[in-house]
Amino acid sequence: MAFNTGLSGLRAAAVDLDVTGNNIANASTVGFKGSKVQFGDLYASGFLSGGSNPIGDGVNVQDIKQSFSQGNISFTDSGLDMAISGDGFFILNAGGETRYTRAGQFTIDKDGFVVNNQSMKVQGYTADDDGNLSGIRGNLEIATDNLAPRRTTSLRTDVNLDSRQPVLESRVRDVVPLSYNDILGEMFDVSYTDGTPSYSVDLGGLPTARAMADQISSAPGLSASATTTAPIQHPTTPAPAGSVLNDTYISTAGTFSFNLSVNNAPIPIDTSSVNSLADLRDAINRTNDSAIFATIDGTTGVLNVVHNQGENIQFSYGNGNPAQSIDPASPVTVFGDVNAVGDRTILGLTATGGPTSNFVTSYGTSPIRITNEFNPQDQRTYNHATSTSIFDSLGNSHELTQFFVKEPAPGNGVGVSEWSVYLQIDGEMVAGTDVTPYTARFDQDGVLQSIDGDVSGEILITDWIPKDSQGLPNGADGPPAPGTPVITPIPEPPTSSAFVLSLAETTQYGASFGVDDQRQNGYTTGRLSGLDVSKQGVLFARYTNGQSKALGQVALASFNNTDGLSPVGDTSWVETFESGQPVIGQPDTGTLGGIKASSVEESNVDLSAELVNLIIAQRNYQANAKTIETSDAVTQTIINLR
Repeated sequence: MAFNTGLSGLRAAAVDLDVTGNNIANASTVGFKGSKVQFGDLYASGFLSGGSNPIGDGVNVQDIKQSFSQGNISFTDSGLDMAISGDGFFILNAGGETRYTRAGQFTIDKDGFVVNNQSMKVQGYTADDDGNLSGIRGNLEIATDNLAPRRTTSLRTDVNLDSRQPVLESRVRDVVPLSYNDILGEMFDVSYTDGTPSYSVDLGGLPTARAMADQISSAPGLSASATTTAPIQHPTTPAPAGSVLNDTYISTAGTFSFNLSVNNAPIPIDTSSVNSLADLRDAINRTNDSAIFATIDGTTGVLNVVHNQGENIQFSYGNGNPAQSIDPASPVTVFGDVNAVGDRTILGLTATGGPTSNFVTSYGTSPIRITNEFNPQDQRTYNHATSTSIFDSLGNSHELTQFFVKEPAPGNGVGVSEWSVYLQIDGEMVAGTDVTPYTARFDQDGVLQSIDGDVSGEILITDWIPKDSQGLPNGADGPPAPGTPVITPIPEPPTSSAFVLSLAETTQYGASFGVDDQRQNGYTTGRLSGLDVSKQGVLFARYTNGQSKALGQVALASFNNTDGLSPVGDTSWVETFESGQPVIGQPDTGTLGGIKASSVEESNVDLSAELVNLIIAQRNYQANAKTIETSDAVTQTIINLR
C-alpha cells in the first residue's frame, strides 16, 4: 500500500513540476494563460460501501485548470498588433478549423489577409467599397491597391455672414431724356420698398427743364438733370432760301447780327469779327456764362448752342435781309430735356394727374444699370468669399469659390435680410450666376430661411464642365444632357458632373465672417499609407490623398464556460462540449472587451509564484520518494527475518 501511495505522489508531483515548468517556459509568450494542477485524494472502497477506518491510497491529478485572468498590456510598434482589454477571444480560421486566441500579433500575408504568426486568418465583419460595415463575417482583408477617385456630388458650407457689412452694389434706372414739352403738367406719386412714405411730384407750371429737374430731384431716390440744346437754324422747314445759317449766309454783303438769351436775359456776344460759322461758335464760347457753349455738328454742319443746366434758350439772327432771317423781335425759344435716375429703393411710380404720363411710362420701361457691379476679380465688389477643392470623375482637383454680396433688405427692411450668392469654378462662373445670382434670405434671428425660395438651402450645380489648365474639357464627366432631370441627393453611382451645394447651416450674425465647416465627399486617387485600429476593432486604411476608409471590423467570441475550452497549441483554443457555443459580436459591446491597438497582451504567469511552486513541487516529489524508500526498507527487514 505504501508503495502505491508514494508512487501516486511521485506521479502527481511530476505533473505539478511539468505544469509549473510549462508556465515558466511561457512566461514571455503573448496571450499565454497559466495553468494550475488540481489534486484529489484516493481511498479504497468496496461495492456499495466504504471500508471502516479507510486508509488513503494516495493522490491523483483531477484537472489541470488554466487561468484566463487578464494579462498585462504592453505597447508595440506594429499597427496591426491588438490586445483585448476585457473578455473575449480573437477568432482564427486555421485551414477550415476555427480557433480562438488572446494573442493578437497580426500581420498581412501576400494575399492581403490579416493573419497571425501561424498564417491563421483573422475573422471579422467585412466592409463594402464605401467603407460601410456589414454583419457578414469572413476573413479580414486589407486591399493594398490604389483607392479609386470619387467625384464630388455633395458640398456643405457652413459660414457666418457678417450682418454689419454694408451694401456694396446698387441698381438704378436710367430714364431716357424726356422733352420739357412732353412731361409738362404731369403728376405722379413715388412709392418705396424700404418703408419711406410715398412722395408726390407735380410738373405743372414749371417754366424750364431745370425747374422740372429740381422738382423731380426733390423726391427721395430720384435725381434728375436738365440740358438744353438749341440748333441754330430757321424754325421753318424747309427754311426759306438764303436763310440757313452757314459760312455763306454770314459772309453775305450786309451786316450780320446774332442775338442769344438765357431765360430772356441777353448774353452779350461780339460779332464784329465773325465771318464764318466757326467764328460765331468761338464768339459764343468766349462769353462769361460758363453754362453756355457751342459746337458745330460735323455731319449736318448745324451750330448747336448748349446750356448744361437746362435753362430756356432764345436766339435770332439776320444779315440785313430780315425777310430771310429769324426776326430779332420774335426769337426762337428752345426748351430743354430732362434726364432722371431712380435707385432700387423705389418700388414704382403711379400717375395721378396731368395730360399725359410720359415720365411714369418711361420710368417703368427704362433699363436697370448696376453700379459697383459684382466682379470676381475686384474684391471691392463683394463682401465675403471662400474657396474649397472639389473633384471630377477622373480625380482632378478644381477650385470652387463662393462669393457673398449683401443686398438691400426687401420690403421695409424689418425682420429680413438678403445676400446674393455667386459661384465660380476655376475662374468660370457656374450655376447661371454669371446672369442671375442666387438669393439667400435670413430671418430676424440670422437663420437662413431659403435660397431662391427653396427652404432646403441647397443649390444644384448642373452646368459645370471640368477643364484642364488650358481651359479645355479634360475628359471627365460633364453636365447632364439637356432635359435630363437631376434629383437630390445625387444618386449613386453618379453619371455627370452635377453636384449639390448645401448652405442650410449658414448664419448671418453680427460677428466677423468665418467658415465654421466645409466638407465635400470627393477625392483624388490615393495609395495605402497606413492602418489604424479603433477601440471597436475597426480597421481604418489611410491613403496618401488624405482619405481614410473602414476595411473591416475584428470579431470577438466569448464562452459561457471559458474553462471548458481545449488548448491545441500555438496559444489557441478550440470549442468543446463543456465550453458551450461561442457568442460572437463586435468589440466593446455587451460583455466583450475593447481593442487596444499597437499593443499585445502578455502572459498572465506570475514568475515569482511559479518559482515558489517549483520548490514546493520538488519537495513533494522528494517526500514521496522517501515514502517509497522507507517502505522498501521495511520490506527488506521482513525478508531478512529467519
